[in-house]
Amino acid sequence: MPDDRPEPSLSRPPTPAPDAPESESALVAARREKLARWRAELGITGYGHRVDGRCSLAEARSLFREDLHVAFEAIVARRRAATAGGPAATVEEAASLLAEDPRPTVRVAGRVVQHRAMGGLVFVVLRDETQDLQVSVQRAAVDPAHFRLAEKLDYGDIIVAEGRMGRTNRGEVCVWAASIDLHVKSLVPPPEKWHGLTDPETRYRQRYVDMYANPQTIRVFQARSRIVARIRNVMDGRGFLEVETPMMQPIAGGAAARPFVTHHNALGMPLFLRIAPELYLKRLLVGGLPRVYEINRNFRNEGIDRQHNPEFTMMEVYEAFGDCETMLELTESLLHTLASEIDHLVPDASPVTGTDEAERMPAAVSPPTAPLLRPFGDTIVDWARPFRRTTYGALFESALGFSMSDGPRVRERAAAAGVENHAQADQWLLVSALFDRFAEARLDPARPTFVTDFPSAISPLTRPHSDRPELAFRWELFVAGMEIANAYTELNDPDVQLARFTEQLAGADDDAKTFRSLDDDFIHALRVGMPPAGGLGIGIDRVVMLMTDQTSIRDVILFPLMRSTGDVQRAGPVILPETTDA
Repeated sequence: MPDDRPEPSLSRPPTPAPDAPESESALVAARREKLARWRAELGITGYGHRVDGRCSLAEARSLFREDLHVAFEAIVARRRAATAGGPAATVEEAASLLAEDPRPTVRVAGRVVQHRAMGGLVFVVLRDETQDLQVSVQRAAVDPAHFRLAEKLDYGDIIVAEGRMGRTNRGEVCVWAASIDLHVKSLVPPPEKWHGLTDPETRYRQRYVDMYANPQTIRVFQARSRIVARIRNVMDGRGFLEVETPMMQPIAGGAAARPFVTHHNALGMPLFLRIAPELYLKRLLVGGLPRVYEINRNFRNEGIDRQHNPEFTMMEVYEAFGDCETMLELTESLLHTLASEIDHLVPDASPVTGTDEAERMPAAVSPPTAPLLRPFGDTIVDWARPFRRTTYGALFESALGFSMSDGPRVRERAAAAGVENHAQADQWLLVSALFDRFAEARLDPARPTFVTDFPSAISPLTRPHSDRPELAFRWELFVAGMEIANAYTELNDPDVQLARFTEQLAGADDDAKTFRSLDDDFIHALRVGMPPAGGLGIGIDRVVMLMTDQTSIRDVILFPLMRSTGDVQRAGPVILPETTDA
Protein backbone atom coordinates (compact mmCIF):
# COMPACT_ATOMS: atom_id res chain seq x y z
CA MET A 1 0.00 0.00 0.00
CA PRO A 2 1.55 3.35 -1.00
CA ASP A 3 2.92 5.41 1.87
CA ASP A 4 1.31 8.84 2.37
CA ARG A 5 4.58 10.54 3.23
CA PRO A 6 6.25 12.60 0.47
CA GLU A 7 9.30 10.89 -0.90
CA PRO A 8 12.65 12.61 -0.28
CA SER A 9 14.56 14.28 -3.05
CA LEU A 10 16.83 11.88 -4.89
CA SER A 11 19.49 14.52 -5.34
CA ARG A 12 22.03 15.51 -2.75
CA PRO A 13 24.83 18.06 -2.59
CA PRO A 14 27.97 16.87 -4.35
CA THR A 15 30.66 15.51 -2.10
CA PRO A 16 34.29 16.12 -2.94
CA ALA A 17 35.75 13.02 -4.56
CA PRO A 18 38.81 11.40 -3.05
CA ASP A 19 42.06 12.23 -4.76
CA ALA A 20 44.13 9.17 -3.96
CA PRO A 21 43.82 5.90 -5.88
CA GLU A 22 43.62 4.18 -2.51
CA SER A 23 40.17 5.73 -2.02
CA GLU A 24 38.88 3.90 -5.06
CA SER A 25 40.49 0.68 -3.86
CA ALA A 26 38.79 1.07 -0.49
CA LEU A 27 35.40 1.52 -2.11
CA VAL A 28 35.93 -1.52 -4.34
CA ALA A 29 36.93 -3.54 -1.29
CA ALA A 30 33.82 -2.35 0.57
CA ARG A 31 31.61 -3.42 -2.33
CA ARG A 32 33.24 -6.84 -2.41
CA GLU A 33 32.73 -7.19 1.33
CA LYS A 34 29.09 -6.21 0.98
CA LEU A 35 28.56 -8.82 -1.75
CA ALA A 36 30.20 -11.47 0.41
CA ARG A 37 27.84 -10.67 3.30
CA TRP A 38 24.82 -10.75 1.00
CA ARG A 39 25.87 -14.12 -0.33
CA ALA A 40 26.18 -15.48 3.20
CA GLU A 41 23.11 -13.87 4.73
CA LEU A 42 20.66 -13.44 1.82
CA GLY A 43 21.72 -16.19 -0.56
CA ILE A 44 22.45 -13.67 -3.34
CA THR A 45 24.94 -14.78 -5.97
CA GLY A 46 25.45 -11.27 -7.31
CA TYR A 47 25.43 -12.22 -10.99
CA GLY A 48 21.85 -13.13 -11.80
CA HIS A 49 20.20 -15.43 -14.29
CA ARG A 50 17.83 -15.44 -17.23
CA VAL A 51 14.79 -13.18 -16.79
CA ASP A 52 11.79 -13.49 -19.11
CA GLY A 53 8.87 -11.11 -19.43
CA ARG A 54 10.86 -7.91 -19.01
CA CYS A 55 9.79 -4.66 -20.62
CA SER A 56 11.93 -1.59 -21.18
CA LEU A 57 11.65 1.33 -18.80
CA ALA A 58 10.04 3.40 -21.55
CA GLU A 59 7.49 0.66 -22.20
CA ALA A 60 6.75 0.41 -18.49
CA ARG A 61 6.21 4.16 -18.20
CA SER A 62 3.86 4.08 -21.19
CA LEU A 63 1.64 1.57 -19.33
CA PHE A 64 0.90 4.01 -16.52
CA ARG A 65 -2.73 5.18 -16.46
CA GLU A 66 -3.83 7.95 -14.16
CA ASP A 67 -7.42 6.71 -14.00
CA LEU A 68 -6.30 3.29 -12.78
CA HIS A 69 -4.05 4.84 -10.15
CA VAL A 70 -6.92 7.05 -8.93
CA ALA A 71 -9.16 3.97 -8.80
CA PHE A 72 -6.56 2.17 -6.69
CA GLU A 73 -6.28 5.11 -4.31
CA ALA A 74 -10.05 5.02 -3.89
CA ILE A 75 -9.88 1.32 -2.95
CA VAL A 76 -7.16 2.09 -0.40
CA ALA A 77 -9.19 4.94 1.05
CA ARG A 78 -12.27 2.73 1.47
CA ARG A 79 -10.21 0.03 3.19
CA ARG A 80 -8.72 2.57 5.60
CA ALA A 81 -12.12 4.01 6.42
CA ALA A 82 -13.54 0.54 7.06
CA THR A 83 -10.69 -0.42 9.40
CA ALA A 84 -10.23 2.92 11.15
CA GLY A 85 -9.03 2.31 14.68
CA GLY A 86 -8.82 -1.40 14.05
CA PRO A 87 -5.82 -3.72 13.99
CA ALA A 88 -3.21 -3.58 11.25
CA ALA A 89 -4.02 -5.30 7.97
CA THR A 90 -3.44 -9.03 7.92
CA VAL A 91 -1.50 -10.84 5.20
CA GLU A 92 -4.81 -12.07 3.79
CA GLU A 93 -6.20 -8.54 3.66
CA ALA A 94 -3.06 -7.27 1.94
CA ALA A 95 -3.39 -10.07 -0.63
CA SER A 96 -7.02 -9.12 -1.16
CA LEU A 97 -6.02 -5.51 -1.77
CA LEU A 98 -3.40 -6.66 -4.25
CA ALA A 99 -6.01 -8.69 -6.11
CA GLU A 100 -8.24 -5.61 -6.43
CA ASP A 101 -5.42 -3.38 -7.68
CA PRO A 102 -6.35 -2.47 -11.31
CA ARG A 103 -2.91 -1.04 -12.19
CA PRO A 104 -0.76 -3.03 -14.64
CA THR A 105 2.11 -5.16 -13.35
CA VAL A 106 5.53 -4.78 -15.00
CA ARG A 107 8.91 -6.43 -14.68
CA VAL A 108 11.80 -4.08 -15.40
CA ALA A 109 15.58 -4.18 -15.24
CA GLY A 110 18.12 -1.40 -15.10
CA ARG A 111 21.24 0.04 -13.58
CA VAL A 112 20.93 2.04 -10.37
CA VAL A 113 21.79 5.68 -11.05
CA GLN A 114 20.13 7.27 -8.01
CA HIS A 115 19.25 5.83 -4.60
CA ARG A 116 17.82 7.12 -1.34
CA ALA A 117 16.59 5.16 1.69
CA MET A 118 14.35 6.80 4.27
CA GLY A 119 12.83 4.69 7.02
CA GLY A 120 10.27 2.36 5.52
CA LEU A 121 10.73 3.69 1.98
CA VAL A 122 13.49 3.28 -0.58
CA PHE A 123 13.52 5.22 -3.84
CA VAL A 124 15.71 3.90 -6.65
CA VAL A 125 16.11 5.37 -10.13
CA LEU A 126 16.96 2.80 -12.79
CA ARG A 127 18.40 3.48 -16.24
CA ASP A 128 18.26 1.34 -19.37
CA GLU A 129 18.78 2.06 -23.05
CA THR A 130 15.42 3.86 -23.29
CA GLN A 131 15.21 6.19 -20.28
CA ASP A 132 15.21 6.49 -16.47
CA LEU A 133 12.38 5.27 -14.23
CA GLN A 134 11.88 5.35 -10.48
CA VAL A 135 11.23 2.20 -8.46
CA SER A 136 9.63 2.80 -5.07
CA VAL A 137 10.09 0.09 -2.43
CA GLN A 138 7.99 -0.06 0.79
CA ARG A 139 9.05 -2.14 3.75
CA ALA A 140 5.46 -3.38 4.24
CA ALA A 141 5.03 -4.42 0.60
CA VAL A 142 8.06 -6.66 0.04
CA ASP A 143 9.89 -9.56 1.62
CA PRO A 144 12.23 -8.36 4.42
CA ALA A 145 15.26 -9.67 2.54
CA HIS A 146 14.22 -7.69 -0.55
CA PHE A 147 13.84 -4.52 1.47
CA ARG A 148 17.24 -4.98 3.11
CA LEU A 149 18.72 -5.39 -0.36
CA ALA A 150 16.93 -2.29 -1.63
CA GLU A 151 18.21 -0.23 1.30
CA LYS A 152 21.84 -1.01 0.62
CA LEU A 153 22.08 -0.98 -3.18
CA ASP A 154 25.04 0.85 -4.68
CA TYR A 155 25.18 3.07 -7.72
CA GLY A 156 25.92 0.93 -10.74
CA ASP A 157 24.20 -2.24 -9.49
CA ILE A 158 21.82 -3.89 -11.96
CA ILE A 159 18.51 -5.03 -10.51
CA VAL A 160 15.21 -6.52 -11.65
CA ALA A 161 12.06 -5.16 -10.03
CA GLU A 162 8.47 -6.26 -10.42
CA GLY A 163 5.40 -4.38 -9.31
CA ARG A 164 2.49 -2.15 -10.22
CA MET A 165 2.81 0.98 -12.35
CA GLY A 166 1.66 3.94 -10.30
CA ARG A 167 2.88 7.30 -9.13
CA THR A 168 4.07 8.95 -5.95
CA ASN A 169 2.33 11.72 -4.04
CA ARG A 170 4.46 14.21 -5.94
CA GLY A 171 3.22 12.80 -9.24
CA GLU A 172 6.39 10.87 -10.16
CA VAL A 173 5.48 7.85 -12.30
CA CYS A 174 7.13 4.79 -10.77
CA VAL A 175 7.04 1.06 -10.21
CA TRP A 176 5.71 0.22 -6.75
CA ALA A 177 7.86 -2.86 -6.20
CA ALA A 178 6.48 -6.16 -4.96
CA SER A 179 9.88 -7.80 -5.43
CA ILE A 180 13.40 -6.70 -6.14
CA ASP A 181 16.39 -8.86 -7.09
CA LEU A 182 20.06 -8.14 -7.61
CA HIS A 183 21.35 -9.42 -10.96
CA VAL A 184 24.75 -7.73 -11.13
CA LYS A 185 26.77 -6.36 -8.26
CA SER A 186 28.91 -3.54 -9.67
CA LEU A 187 32.31 -3.68 -8.03
CA VAL A 188 33.54 -0.38 -9.50
CA PRO A 189 32.10 2.92 -8.24
CA PRO A 190 30.49 5.03 -11.00
CA PRO A 191 31.33 8.51 -12.27
CA GLU A 192 30.43 11.41 -10.03
CA LYS A 193 26.69 11.58 -10.66
CA TRP A 194 26.30 15.34 -10.59
CA HIS A 195 28.38 15.86 -13.68
CA GLY A 196 28.25 12.52 -15.47
CA LEU A 197 31.34 11.28 -17.24
CA THR A 198 32.81 14.29 -19.05
CA ASP A 199 36.53 13.55 -19.44
CA PRO A 200 36.93 12.74 -23.16
CA GLU A 201 39.80 10.31 -22.69
CA THR A 202 37.86 8.27 -20.15
CA ARG A 203 34.66 8.43 -22.20
CA TYR A 204 36.38 6.87 -25.21
CA ARG A 205 38.52 4.36 -23.31
CA GLN A 206 35.64 3.22 -21.09
CA ARG A 207 32.72 3.57 -23.49
CA TYR A 208 30.76 1.07 -21.40
CA VAL A 209 30.77 3.56 -18.53
CA ASP A 210 30.13 6.53 -20.81
CA MET A 211 27.02 4.81 -22.19
CA TYR A 212 25.24 4.45 -18.87
CA ALA A 213 26.59 7.65 -17.33
CA ASN A 214 25.59 9.78 -20.35
CA PRO A 215 22.28 8.65 -21.91
CA GLN A 216 22.91 10.87 -24.94
CA THR A 217 25.74 8.54 -25.92
CA ILE A 218 23.36 5.62 -26.32
CA ARG A 219 20.98 7.77 -28.33
CA VAL A 220 23.77 8.74 -30.74
CA PHE A 221 24.66 5.12 -31.41
CA GLN A 222 21.05 4.07 -31.70
CA ALA A 223 20.71 6.83 -34.27
CA ARG A 224 23.82 5.63 -36.08
CA SER A 225 22.35 2.16 -36.51
CA ARG A 226 19.07 3.59 -37.76
CA ILE A 227 20.85 5.93 -40.19
CA VAL A 228 22.87 3.06 -41.65
CA ALA A 229 19.71 0.94 -41.89
CA ARG A 230 17.95 3.77 -43.73
CA ILE A 231 20.87 4.12 -46.13
CA ARG A 232 20.64 0.41 -46.88
CA ASN A 233 16.90 0.77 -47.39
CA VAL A 234 17.42 3.57 -49.93
CA MET A 235 20.12 1.64 -51.78
CA ASP A 236 18.10 -1.57 -51.88
CA GLY A 237 15.08 0.38 -53.10
CA ARG A 238 17.13 1.67 -56.02
CA GLY A 239 18.05 -1.83 -57.08
CA PHE A 240 21.59 -1.97 -55.67
CA LEU A 241 22.94 -5.24 -54.30
CA GLU A 242 24.92 -5.15 -51.06
CA VAL A 243 28.08 -7.25 -51.28
CA GLU A 244 31.17 -8.02 -49.19
CA THR A 245 34.72 -7.89 -50.52
CA PRO A 246 38.02 -8.89 -48.87
CA MET A 247 39.21 -7.00 -45.82
CA MET A 248 42.68 -8.51 -46.19
CA GLN A 249 44.19 -7.89 -49.61
CA PRO A 250 47.48 -8.90 -51.22
CA ILE A 251 47.80 -5.47 -52.86
CA ALA A 252 47.00 -2.14 -51.20
CA GLY A 253 44.89 -0.56 -53.92
CA GLY A 254 41.94 1.72 -54.52
CA ALA A 255 43.31 4.82 -52.78
CA ALA A 256 46.56 6.66 -52.15
CA ALA A 257 46.96 5.89 -48.45
CA ARG A 258 49.36 4.07 -46.16
CA PRO A 259 48.01 0.63 -45.25
CA PHE A 260 48.29 -1.55 -42.16
CA VAL A 261 50.44 -4.59 -42.91
CA THR A 262 49.89 -8.10 -41.59
CA HIS A 263 51.11 -11.59 -42.50
CA HIS A 264 49.35 -14.86 -43.27
CA ASN A 265 51.45 -17.55 -41.64
CA ALA A 266 50.03 -20.61 -43.38
CA LEU A 267 50.44 -19.11 -46.86
CA GLY A 268 53.62 -17.28 -45.97
CA MET A 269 52.49 -14.06 -47.61
CA PRO A 270 52.16 -10.42 -46.57
CA LEU A 271 48.67 -8.94 -46.57
CA PHE A 272 47.24 -5.46 -46.18
CA LEU A 273 44.12 -4.38 -44.33
CA ARG A 274 42.15 -2.76 -47.09
CA ILE A 275 42.34 0.96 -47.67
CA ALA A 276 39.38 0.80 -50.10
CA PRO A 277 37.17 -1.90 -51.68
CA GLU A 278 37.12 -0.14 -55.08
CA LEU A 279 39.07 -2.55 -57.25
CA TYR A 280 37.11 -5.58 -56.05
CA LEU A 281 33.75 -3.87 -56.52
CA LYS A 282 34.71 -2.96 -60.08
CA ARG A 283 35.54 -6.60 -60.73
CA LEU A 284 31.89 -7.33 -59.88
CA LEU A 285 30.78 -4.95 -62.63
CA VAL A 286 32.99 -6.93 -65.01
CA GLY A 287 31.31 -10.10 -63.78
CA GLY A 288 27.85 -8.80 -64.59
CA LEU A 289 26.44 -7.23 -61.41
CA PRO A 290 25.19 -3.82 -62.61
CA ARG A 291 24.58 -2.07 -59.27
CA VAL A 292 26.61 -2.93 -56.17
CA TYR A 293 27.43 -1.28 -52.88
CA GLU A 294 29.33 -2.14 -49.72
CA ILE A 295 29.18 -0.61 -46.25
CA ASN A 296 32.19 -1.73 -44.30
CA ARG A 297 35.43 -0.77 -42.60
CA ASN A 298 38.52 0.67 -44.25
CA PHE A 299 41.89 0.98 -42.54
CA ARG A 300 44.46 3.70 -43.19
CA ASN A 301 47.67 3.96 -41.23
CA GLU A 302 47.57 7.73 -40.97
CA GLY A 303 46.80 10.53 -38.54
CA ILE A 304 44.05 10.92 -35.95
CA ASP A 305 42.04 14.09 -35.42
CA ARG A 306 38.44 15.23 -34.96
CA GLN A 307 37.58 14.11 -38.51
CA HIS A 308 39.87 11.09 -38.95
CA ASN A 309 40.13 7.67 -37.31
CA PRO A 310 42.46 5.00 -38.76
CA GLU A 311 39.55 2.52 -38.80
CA PHE A 312 36.46 4.04 -40.37
CA THR A 313 33.26 3.10 -42.19
CA MET A 314 32.67 3.86 -45.86
CA MET A 315 29.96 3.10 -48.35
CA GLU A 316 31.24 2.55 -51.87
CA VAL A 317 28.77 2.35 -54.75
CA TYR A 318 29.17 1.39 -58.42
CA GLU A 319 26.55 1.55 -61.14
CA ALA A 320 27.11 0.21 -64.65
CA PHE A 321 26.20 2.68 -67.39
CA GLY A 322 26.10 5.49 -64.87
CA ASP A 323 28.53 8.38 -64.39
CA CYS A 324 29.51 10.95 -61.78
CA GLU A 325 26.26 12.84 -62.41
CA THR A 326 24.31 9.66 -61.60
CA MET A 327 26.24 9.47 -58.34
CA LEU A 328 25.66 13.16 -57.64
CA GLU A 329 21.89 12.72 -57.85
CA LEU A 330 22.06 9.62 -55.63
CA THR A 331 24.17 11.38 -53.01
CA GLU A 332 22.06 14.53 -52.93
CA SER A 333 18.85 12.52 -52.69
CA LEU A 334 20.21 10.23 -49.99
CA LEU A 335 21.50 13.01 -47.73
CA HIS A 336 18.37 15.11 -48.21
CA THR A 337 16.30 12.07 -47.24
CA LEU A 338 18.32 11.48 -44.07
CA ALA A 339 18.09 15.14 -43.06
CA SER A 340 14.34 15.11 -43.72
CA GLU A 341 13.75 11.97 -41.66
CA ILE A 342 16.22 12.50 -38.85
CA ASP A 343 13.44 13.33 -36.36
CA HIS A 344 12.28 9.74 -36.69
CA LEU A 345 15.81 8.33 -36.57
CA VAL A 346 17.08 10.43 -33.64
CA PRO A 347 14.41 10.93 -30.94
CA ASP A 348 15.94 14.18 -29.65
CA ALA A 349 16.66 15.72 -33.06
CA SER A 350 14.60 18.67 -34.24
CA PRO A 351 14.86 21.10 -37.12
CA VAL A 352 16.04 24.63 -36.44
CA THR A 353 13.12 26.84 -37.31
CA GLY A 354 13.40 30.32 -38.72
CA THR A 355 11.01 33.24 -39.02
CA ASP A 356 10.00 32.50 -42.60
CA GLU A 357 6.89 30.36 -43.07
CA ALA A 358 8.74 28.07 -45.49
CA GLU A 359 11.30 27.31 -42.80
CA ARG A 360 8.55 26.22 -40.41
CA MET A 361 7.05 23.73 -42.87
CA PRO A 362 7.37 20.08 -41.76
CA ALA A 363 10.16 18.34 -43.66
CA ALA A 364 7.74 15.70 -44.97
CA VAL A 365 5.74 18.28 -46.96
CA SER A 366 8.49 20.75 -47.82
CA PRO A 367 9.14 21.27 -51.53
CA PRO A 368 12.60 20.08 -52.63
CA THR A 369 14.15 23.55 -52.43
CA ALA A 370 12.60 24.67 -49.13
CA PRO A 371 15.13 25.29 -46.36
CA LEU A 372 15.90 22.16 -44.35
CA LEU A 373 18.03 23.34 -41.47
CA ARG A 374 19.93 21.11 -39.05
CA PRO A 375 22.49 22.09 -36.39
CA PHE A 376 26.09 20.95 -36.50
CA GLY A 377 28.19 22.55 -33.79
CA ASP A 378 28.10 26.31 -34.37
CA THR A 379 26.85 25.87 -37.96
CA ILE A 380 23.27 25.52 -39.17
CA VAL A 381 23.47 23.35 -42.29
CA ASP A 382 20.81 23.79 -44.97
CA TRP A 383 20.16 20.44 -46.64
CA ALA A 384 17.73 21.89 -49.18
CA ARG A 385 18.00 20.61 -52.74
CA PRO A 386 19.70 21.30 -55.03
CA PHE A 387 23.07 21.48 -53.30
CA ARG A 388 25.49 24.13 -54.51
CA ARG A 389 28.02 23.35 -57.26
CA THR A 390 31.33 24.93 -58.22
CA THR A 391 34.33 23.74 -60.23
CA TYR A 392 37.70 22.91 -58.77
CA GLY A 393 39.43 25.42 -61.04
CA ALA A 394 37.03 28.28 -60.23
CA LEU A 395 37.38 27.72 -56.50
CA PHE A 396 41.18 27.52 -56.81
CA GLU A 397 41.35 30.77 -58.77
CA SER A 398 38.95 32.51 -56.39
CA ALA A 399 41.12 31.58 -53.41
CA LEU A 400 44.61 32.09 -54.89
CA GLY A 401 44.08 34.72 -57.58
CA PHE A 402 45.50 32.80 -60.54
CA SER A 403 44.66 29.78 -62.68
CA MET A 404 45.67 26.31 -61.56
CA SER A 405 47.05 25.85 -65.10
CA ASP A 406 49.66 28.58 -64.52
CA GLY A 407 52.60 26.35 -63.65
CA PRO A 408 55.17 29.00 -62.65
CA ARG A 409 52.74 30.80 -60.34
CA VAL A 410 51.61 27.52 -58.83
CA ARG A 411 55.20 26.61 -57.99
CA GLU A 412 55.95 30.14 -56.71
CA ARG A 413 52.94 30.12 -54.39
CA ALA A 414 53.74 26.60 -53.20
CA ALA A 415 57.24 27.78 -52.28
CA ALA A 416 55.83 30.76 -50.38
CA ALA A 417 53.41 28.49 -48.55
CA GLY A 418 56.19 26.09 -47.58
CA VAL A 419 54.77 23.12 -49.49
CA GLU A 420 57.14 20.17 -49.18
CA ASN A 421 59.27 19.39 -52.25
CA HIS A 422 57.81 22.36 -54.11
CA ALA A 423 60.78 22.60 -56.50
CA GLN A 424 60.60 19.03 -57.84
CA ALA A 425 57.00 17.94 -57.26
CA ASP A 426 54.57 17.63 -60.13
CA GLN A 427 52.59 20.84 -60.75
CA TRP A 428 49.25 19.14 -60.13
CA LEU A 429 50.37 17.74 -56.80
CA LEU A 430 51.23 21.30 -55.81
CA VAL A 431 47.83 22.46 -57.06
CA SER A 432 46.22 19.83 -54.83
CA ALA A 433 48.24 20.93 -51.80
CA LEU A 434 47.34 24.60 -52.34
CA PHE A 435 43.69 23.73 -52.89
CA ASP A 436 43.51 21.80 -49.65
CA ARG A 437 45.17 24.60 -47.72
CA PHE A 438 43.47 27.68 -49.19
CA ALA A 439 40.53 26.89 -51.44
CA GLU A 440 38.46 24.54 -49.29
CA ALA A 441 38.20 27.24 -46.64
CA ARG A 442 36.30 29.43 -49.13
CA LEU A 443 33.33 27.06 -49.15
CA ASP A 444 30.25 28.03 -47.14
CA PRO A 445 30.13 25.45 -44.31
CA ALA A 446 26.34 25.86 -44.05
CA ARG A 447 25.66 24.84 -47.66
CA PRO A 448 26.53 21.36 -48.96
CA THR A 449 28.67 21.99 -52.04
CA PHE A 450 29.80 19.74 -54.88
CA VAL A 451 33.24 20.65 -56.19
CA THR A 452 33.50 19.24 -59.72
CA ASP A 453 36.09 18.74 -62.49
CA PHE A 454 39.15 17.74 -60.47
CA PRO A 455 42.56 17.61 -62.16
CA SER A 456 43.11 14.27 -63.93
CA ALA A 457 46.64 13.99 -62.54
CA ILE A 458 45.29 13.51 -59.00
CA SER A 459 42.40 11.28 -60.16
CA PRO A 460 44.10 8.21 -61.66
CA LEU A 461 40.98 6.01 -61.64
CA THR A 462 38.74 8.61 -63.28
CA ARG A 463 37.78 9.17 -66.92
CA PRO A 464 39.14 12.48 -68.29
CA HIS A 465 37.17 15.05 -70.27
CA SER A 466 37.58 14.40 -73.98
CA ASP A 467 38.02 18.11 -74.79
CA ARG A 468 40.11 18.95 -71.70
CA PRO A 469 42.05 15.82 -70.73
CA GLU A 470 43.73 17.65 -67.83
CA LEU A 471 40.32 17.61 -66.08
CA ALA A 472 38.49 14.52 -64.83
CA PHE A 473 34.83 13.65 -64.34
CA ARG A 474 35.16 13.69 -60.57
CA TRP A 475 33.52 15.59 -57.74
CA GLU A 476 33.79 15.84 -53.98
CA LEU A 477 31.04 16.95 -51.62
CA PHE A 478 31.94 19.29 -48.77
CA VAL A 479 29.69 20.04 -45.79
CA ALA A 480 30.63 22.02 -42.67
CA GLY A 481 34.30 22.00 -43.63
CA MET A 482 34.44 18.22 -44.15
CA GLU A 483 34.74 16.11 -47.26
CA ILE A 484 31.70 13.82 -47.12
CA ALA A 485 31.70 12.04 -50.49
CA ASN A 486 33.87 11.48 -53.56
CA ALA A 487 32.57 10.29 -56.94
CA TYR A 488 33.86 9.53 -60.42
CA THR A 489 32.97 8.62 -63.94
CA GLU A 490 35.09 5.51 -63.81
CA LEU A 491 38.00 4.90 -66.13
CA ASN A 492 37.44 1.60 -67.96
CA ASP A 493 40.04 1.75 -70.74
CA PRO A 494 42.65 -0.85 -69.66
CA ASP A 495 45.52 0.73 -71.58
CA VAL A 496 44.92 4.21 -70.16
CA GLN A 497 44.46 2.73 -66.70
CA LEU A 498 47.73 0.81 -66.95
CA ALA A 499 49.52 3.97 -68.04
CA ARG A 500 48.04 5.90 -65.09
CA PHE A 501 49.05 3.21 -62.60
CA THR A 502 52.56 3.04 -64.03
CA GLU A 503 52.92 6.82 -63.89
CA GLN A 504 51.63 6.89 -60.34
CA LEU A 505 54.09 4.23 -59.20
CA ALA A 506 56.98 6.00 -60.92
CA GLY A 507 56.18 9.19 -59.03
CA ALA A 508 55.92 7.50 -55.63
CA ASP A 509 58.64 8.14 -53.08
CA ASP A 510 60.76 5.35 -51.66
CA ASP A 511 58.50 4.96 -48.64
CA ALA A 512 55.33 4.59 -50.73
CA LYS A 513 57.01 2.07 -53.01
CA THR A 514 57.31 -0.33 -50.08
CA PHE A 515 53.56 -0.95 -50.09
CA ARG A 516 52.34 0.12 -53.55
CA SER A 517 52.43 -2.24 -56.50
CA LEU A 518 50.62 -2.75 -59.79
CA ASP A 519 47.41 -4.77 -59.60
CA ASP A 520 47.85 -6.84 -62.77
CA ASP A 521 44.67 -8.81 -62.14
CA PHE A 522 42.60 -5.63 -62.06
CA ILE A 523 44.08 -4.56 -65.39
CA HIS A 524 43.22 -8.02 -66.73
CA ALA A 525 39.64 -7.56 -65.48
CA LEU A 526 39.41 -4.29 -67.40
CA ARG A 527 40.66 -6.08 -70.51
CA VAL A 528 37.86 -8.60 -70.09
CA GLY A 529 35.63 -5.55 -70.21
CA MET A 530 34.05 -3.30 -67.56
CA PRO A 531 31.00 -1.31 -68.64
CA PRO A 532 31.13 2.47 -68.28
CA ALA A 533 30.15 3.26 -64.72
CA GLY A 534 29.72 5.80 -61.98
CA GLY A 535 31.44 5.22 -58.66
CA LEU A 536 30.89 6.81 -55.26
CA GLY A 537 32.40 6.75 -51.79
CA ILE A 538 30.57 8.24 -48.78
CA GLY A 539 32.06 8.56 -45.30
CA ILE A 540 29.42 7.00 -43.06
CA ASP A 541 31.03 8.25 -39.84
CA ARG A 542 30.95 11.84 -41.06
CA VAL A 543 27.36 11.54 -42.26
CA VAL A 544 26.41 10.32 -38.77
CA MET A 545 28.36 13.22 -37.25
CA LEU A 546 26.36 15.70 -39.31
CA MET A 547 22.99 14.09 -38.69
CA THR A 548 23.47 13.72 -34.92
CA ASP A 549 25.30 17.02 -34.29
CA GLN A 550 28.53 15.41 -33.07
CA THR A 551 31.59 17.44 -34.03
CA SER A 552 34.19 14.75 -33.28
CA ILE A 553 34.39 11.45 -35.15
CA ARG A 554 35.23 9.74 -31.86
CA ASP A 555 31.72 10.49 -30.64
CA VAL A 556 30.16 8.39 -33.43
CA ILE A 557 32.59 5.44 -33.25
CA LEU A 558 31.91 3.14 -30.32
CA PHE A 559 35.55 2.27 -29.67
CA PRO A 560 37.86 4.78 -31.40
CA LEU A 561 41.56 4.05 -31.53
CA MET A 562 43.36 5.57 -28.54
CA ARG A 563 46.98 6.04 -27.67
CA SER A 564 48.30 3.18 -25.56
CA THR A 565 48.50 3.84 -21.84
CA GLY A 566 50.53 1.97 -19.28
CA ASP A 567 47.69 1.84 -16.77
CA VAL A 568 44.23 2.16 -18.25
CA GLN A 569 42.65 1.86 -14.82
CA ARG A 570 44.31 5.09 -13.70
CA ALA A 571 42.32 6.83 -16.46
CA GLY A 572 39.10 5.93 -14.61
CA PRO A 573 36.23 8.25 -13.72
CA VAL A 574 35.97 10.49 -10.69
CA ILE A 575 34.65 8.39 -7.81
CA LEU A 576 31.61 9.32 -5.78
CA PRO A 577 32.01 8.53 -2.06
CA GLU A 578 29.21 6.37 -0.72
CA THR A 579 28.15 4.53 2.41
CA THR A 580 29.80 1.17 2.79
CA ASP A 581 27.68 -0.45 5.48
CA ALA A 582 25.60 -3.45 4.43
